[in-house]
Amino acid sequence: MPVRADQAFPDPLFDRLFPPLPTATHWSLERTENALGDLGDPHRNYPSIHVGGTNGKGSVSSTISSVLTERGLKVACYTSPHLISFRERLLINGSPLPEATLLEYAGQVRASVMRFGLTFFEAITVLAMYAFAKEGVQVLAAEVGLGGRLDATNVLRPEVAAVTNVAKDHSYYLGETVLEIAREKAGIMKPGVPFVTTETSEDLKALFEQLAAEVGAPLVFVDRERVSRVKVNKRATSFYTKTAKWGELKLVTPLVGTHQATNTSLAVAVLEELPNSLIPEANDVISGISKVKYRGRADIRVIEGLTWIFDVAHNPAGMRSFTETLGQIHSPGPLVGLVSILSDKDWKTMLPILLTRLDMVILTRAPSLSDQEFWDPQSAAEEIPVDLHVEVEEDFTQALQKAVKLAGNGSVIATGSVHTVGSAMRLLGLDPLS
Repeated sequence: MPVRADQAFPDPLFDRLFPPLPTATHWSLERTENALGDLGDPHRNYPSIHVGGTNGKGSVSSTISSVLTERGLKVACYTSPHLISFRERLLINGSPLPEATLLEYAGQVRASVMRFGLTFFEAITVLAMYAFAKEGVQVLAAEVGLGGRLDATNVLRPEVAAVTNVAKDHSYYLGETVLEIAREKAGIMKPGVPFVTTETSEDLKALFEQLAAEVGAPLVFVDRERVSRVKVNKRATSFYTKTAKWGELKLVTPLVGTHQATNTSLAVAVLEELPNSLIPEANDVISGISKVKYRGRADIRVIEGLTWIFDVAHNPAGMRSFTETLGQIHSPGPLVGLVSILSDKDWKTMLPILLTRLDMVILTRAPSLSDQEFWDPQSAAEEIPVDLHVEVEEDFTQALQKAVKLAGNGSVIATGSVHTVGSAMRLLGLDPLS
């Protein structure tokens, strides 16, 4: 069985948290439930919000966390994978836990992790839920790791569950068709728990209606009419959204792109469904959204006069959203792509989408990839139209240096996977937590 991308990304801290653990995915909630039960079910100590979907679930979770932090609560946010540091995954009010604290909590859960044979992702999920309880958080916004139904995070009994959208990705695990994938993602539905989605496909909406009726979950569709007057620039996305609780709100998010208006509107709809003890005021919503941080998503930085744009787009749907954003922000040219994609991704579809926005591209291999995940950039180059300047440089450091030279005073676009963005940020000395 292949190794999941989020598991292969290296961080020395993880090796200090636990002994080597299995990295393949084993579909079951039993091990996670047993380990948490052994620790006194810490995930029952606080209310939670559970967010799944193919793309955008991390943005939505981070936005919810930012608003509830502004509301004055002690808020945990659990996302995956990380760009550089494992600590990015576990945040409280936007800040990571100190390494020493994580190591202390890991020592307290280690016996349970080993006793029940947890995998990599199961272990860090147990660590997160235990750590959040020990830190006394008042609410958790948790992103699904993979799929939904049998993802380790699905041990939660949330106040609200949400799915952003459904597209083909991780087909090896979730199914060959979009309907099969949607069933897995809808597996986070719970009886009596509102289920909110921005999915627009009529077929998938019908499936969600059927599944919600079977489960007994109130269903909320966030339709396109909720969002209007979207404006995108290099620093932010502004738009108006209609709400039942707060009327029409003008919102500005630092997350860049039309798709981020959709993601933010979903976060707002989720917030509307919370119990009164958690629900924010309109001013909390507006202010919290203006302060959200989630790096590596149309993330624009200017370093020594050169514009860098980082985006973790790793499937065709994500790449379409990203290239639409590239067309909206008008970065200085030439636009040079620094691209590395995992071998199991649909790069034959992704590359043509991206290349419509680039002047040149360097195809490379991110150093954090395992042997199983390596794609063949030379084979990919042979499929690119000859009228585009294409270079293949398998050494990532050299590829980055070439991109800088080719771009001059223009822009480098680092994309194709979390590994591409994380590796580039590490070489440039950037901190995703800043």
